[in-house]
Amino acid sequence: MWATERVWDEAVGLPRIEEGEEVAPKDARELSKLFFDRLRTLEEGSPEYHYTRNTLIEMNLALVHYVAGRYRNRGNGQLEDIVQVGTLGLIKAIDRFDRARGHEFVSYAVPCILGEIKRHFRDTSWAVHVPRRLQELRVALTKSQERLSSTLGREPTVRELAADLAMSEEQILEGIMAANGYAARPLDAPNVLNEGDEPSKNGRSLADILGHSDPAIEAFENAHALAPLIAALDERDRRIIELRFGQEMTQDEIGSVLGISQMHVSRLLSRTLVRLREGLLARE
Repeated sequence: MWATERVWDEAVGLPRIEEGEEVAPKDARELSKLFFDRLRTLEEGSPEYHYTRNTLIEMNLALVHYVAGRYRNRGNGQLEDIVQVGTLGLIKAIDRFDRARGHEFVSYAVPCILGEIKRHFRDTSWAVHVPRRLQELRVALTKSQERLSSTLGREPTVRELAADLAMSEEQILEGIMAANGYAARPLDAPNVLNEGDEPSKNGRSLADILGHSDPAIEAFENAHALAPLIAALDERDRRIIELRFGQEMTQDEIGSVLGISQMHVSRLLSRTLVRLREGLLARE
């Protein structure tokens, strides 16, 4: 008898297994042979086919948990997500497995599950999306750096990495730059110069040392754009602009300096500002 209670299903010609996940791994290995042989004789889409295929999946989920367990401390995702991805690999293995070739299902399924999980990490663990070729280049660079560091007793240069991988120095530099997108750090993280260093004792975070948008930049850009327009004004209009915005004088004070009324200053200033504004808009 198998580890689980069996009820022979005459329609399918297989043991009726109510809880496939509760089948012991040793029993699952033998039962899977029966189910694979029967699966190939059933019409795809039929109720019997679905029962046989689904039971195969349930009985072999232990393989998924075994492979996924290697990545429980990876940190790139929850174990449940890894199991989900691994289950997809198991399903693909079941759909492609041919027992007539003489291979054990376990030896065929484990690489399929492992490959699906590795593909998941390769596609989702990068903080910034980069092309697949650069993701693969990062892996090659890491191995080359470790190999050359062991041989040379120091960190290899770009030229040495290029020679080791039979690539150009430009390609190596591109791969090194792309590797910066593998992991992201929050702005409130403690400031460290290199990975593995102790956090800064002054309590400064990354946000404290990163640049900020300078509000004066826009004023500078506007002043730079206005310079040729102001230079084109007549002397009196330039003088009014300088007194009003350079020395921050009132219109009454400007009128006293120029010997004209405050109302006259207001009209001249309004006319000049309109002219400058139109000049700026025409440059955009």
